[in-house]
Amino acid sequence: MHIDLDAFFVSVEQVENPELKGKPVVVGGRPEGRGVVASASYEARAFGLHAGMPLVTASRLCPQAIFIQGSFTKYRDASQRFMTILADFSPYLEPLGLDEAYLDATGFESIYGSI
Repeated sequence: MHIDLDAFFVSVEQVENPELKGKPVVVGGRPEGRGVVASASYEARAFGLHAGMPLVTASRLCPQAIFIQGSFTKYRDASQRFMTILADFSPYLEPLGLDEAYLDATGFESIYGSI
């Protein structure tokens, strides 16, 4: 089973700062910087923003977006909590970056019923 936490960096920021929910949020740095969008909220995506887009382009498309530098340490810690939860369901876990994993669900139906 493949599990992917979409907009992971933005979601972590929204948990920490609930006032960001429902707003166009971009994790990646300051809009005048040379970086790229690492993660965009669904509200920001509605303006065409996406991961990998230059921040200056994102700022032009959605000037009202809230731009956040982000914290790898914070995202790594949240990822470790996510992986720990998944490991409670199966010892066969293969992480793919911070926000994705493959989980072997063999035998789940005998424990949890039909998935």
